[in-house]
Amino acid sequence: METFEKYKLIFRRSSRVYQIIVLIALIVIGRIIVVQYFKKDIKDGGKIAYRIKQTEPVRGDILAKDGRLLASSIPYYKIYMDCTVSEKDTFAKYIDGLSKSLADFYRDKTAVQYKKLISDGREKGKRYLKINNRLLDYSELAQVKQFPLFNKGGNNGGIIVEEEYRRKNPYGRTAYRTIGFINTLGVGTGIEGSWDYYLKGRPGKQTYQRLTGGEWVPINSEQNVAPEDGYSIRTTLDIDLQEAVEDALKEQLTKGYNVEGATAVVMERRTGAIRAIANLKNDGKGGYDESLNYAVGQATEPGSVLKLVTLVAVLEDGKETLESIVDGGGGTWTYMGQKVTDSHAVGVQTVKGAFAHSSNVCFAKIATRNYEKNPKEFVNRIQNMKLGEKFRLDIQGEGNAVIHSPDWEGWTPGLLASMGFGYGLLITPLHTLTFYNAIANDGRMMKPYFIEGYEKDGKLIKKFKPQEISGSICSKRTAEQAREALRAVVTDGTGKMMKNEPFHISGKTGTARIAFDGGGYERGGMRRYQATFCGFFPSENPEYSVIVVLYSGKTAGSFYGATQAGPPFLKIARFIYANTPHWNEQLDGKQKSNKKSNPDMAAGMGEASRTVLKNVPVTNSKEVASAIGNNRWVSFSSDTSAVTAQSITLDRDSLSSVKGMGLKDALYILENQGYKVEFSGHGRVKDQSPAPGSAVEKGQVVRLTLGN
Repeated sequence: METFEKYKLIFRRSSRVYQIIVLIALIVIGRIIVVQYFKKDIKDGGKIAYRIKQTEPVRGDILAKDGRLLASSIPYYKIYMDCTVSEKDTFAKYIDGLSKSLADFYRDKTAVQYKKLISDGREKGKRYLKINNRLLDYSELAQVKQFPLFNKGGNNGGIIVEEEYRRKNPYGRTAYRTIGFINTLGVGTGIEGSWDYYLKGRPGKQTYQRLTGGEWVPINSEQNVAPEDGYSIRTTLDIDLQEAVEDALKEQLTKGYNVEGATAVVMERRTGAIRAIANLKNDGKGGYDESLNYAVGQATEPGSVLKLVTLVAVLEDGKETLESIVDGGGGTWTYMGQKVTDSHAVGVQTVKGAFAHSSNVCFAKIATRNYEKNPKEFVNRIQNMKLGEKFRLDIQGEGNAVIHSPDWEGWTPGLLASMGFGYGLLITPLHTLTFYNAIANDGRMMKPYFIEGYEKDGKLIKKFKPQEISGSICSKRTAEQAREALRAVVTDGTGKMMKNEPFHISGKTGTARIAFDGGGYERGGMRRYQATFCGFFPSENPEYSVIVVLYSGKTAGSFYGATQAGPPFLKIARFIYANTPHWNEQLDGKQKSNKKSNPDMAAGMGEASRTVLKNVPVTNSKEVASAIGNNRWVSFSSDTSAVTAQSITLDRDSLSSVKGMGLKDALYILENQGYKVEFSGHGRVKDQSPAPGSAVEKGQVVRLTLGN
């Protein structure tokens, strides 16, 4: 019995030891699994640990067609300190001066508190002490680098600078909805969202070492990978024209007509390139802002502006001519229980005259008398003309067109009459403009596009070519007849306000009621309208097609395309005419040659200038690159024999000179000095106000004048 109890006791003790061993083994295995699969970024080697952290690339710029900046990433800086690198005597000599300078600069702690922060860091051996969370601009960084101790550099003074980029739009809210943005969740709109893959570049890898105090500091390592900066996206937008389009819309919107929103788009006839696009929405504060892309995403019933579709259909099908007769009567007509009305009676008219005077009655009759027995023939013709084509645009937010067919369960006989004068179907302003552009282009429909291509370091990587959408939408003869009718609108019809211009305009007015949510075009005596003018110029050989659409708020009054959309359309057309010399000036064959053996070079960053010199034909490029040396900023002068370079010293205490620089470099310097920048023109900075060297307070506006 005693022997049995003895063995039983030994077994219990052995079991406990075995359980402890198993538990330790499980802990070790669990730790191995965690390290192997869940904490790959940390590798322990004694007391040293390493972490690999992703480093972000510089986001690419978004450019206008001539290279001017629409969106760019501007660098800002955060200050850290290696408290251990300074010699004991040097640290003791300068710590009081550094602490006072930091206190005066940041204004969040006293000099005593900053001294304690840094001294404690030195005592604990901190090599990566965060001085402050605030981001500094370039001029502030230059100021901090001159503080006592910090002015001895990183190796002796301990200053560590981390760079961080913030997105800036130099032209403010101009074309903002089209340029777009990326929000804090990484979701984007416009070009920023659509082209994010190309813009954001590829992140790199940086190895960090954990020190005794728990800080992580960056170190050199074979595992480090430099980030690859993003591509720059060159758009089709013309900034000068873009500003003129927005000004034209804003001028109309400020006239007090109860406008809810507006859009205007300029398309290049031959290519389909969008040269300007403005979308302004009432912000509820008495102003308008680029917050909704009406042109691309808002599908509505366009009204009379789409009588052109009916006209082209009957001409192409050989059912009518421009001289065919149609009776508009007294301005009202009822078809299948649906009452059609005109704002004014037109009586008996030719098809061309009915179009010029925009008669709903006449075009309801034209549609029904030709397609009543086979309405699907009319719908098929519309679809064959690609009116509702999905463009698959190079920016996000494209709206869907809706063109009903007799196969639709909601189809009624009266819908054919409505479609005849622009109701009963939904399309975006961009769809309407693209159709008009096709008529201006002899029936060839061009796909609208916003992106010319993408590039890296000024070198074109990919260029996108204009695309034709599935052949012609009609014969050349039909397009010619349609253009004749569109010209008649301006010479004899609802567009007469454009008749006496020094160049010829062809186009069509459109006024449509907008249905309220839940249905119906009227509620409590109030209505909502969409006023449109769409056309092209010069009529004889069109270069641009333009659409202007204004959306009214609730109103009991009238709201017409001619009086609302016509004035901004005309202002846009005049701007284009005034800035297109070959329309009104004949070359005399005596143009002077102004070629140089060496190109002019804008002042700018030395490193970037050296890169440029490798790719431009400068006769003495090696000598110039050598002259640049380590200078951060340089300026140039050139003549037929040579290019010379000299350094630029930026003033920390007053307004720096940016004359001769490109806009990006000028923005970089002035915004980093804490100034707001406004500018006009294009090319290099030829003048700035206030003058360089002036004592200008931070936050004040500096105005730049650019010129070639």
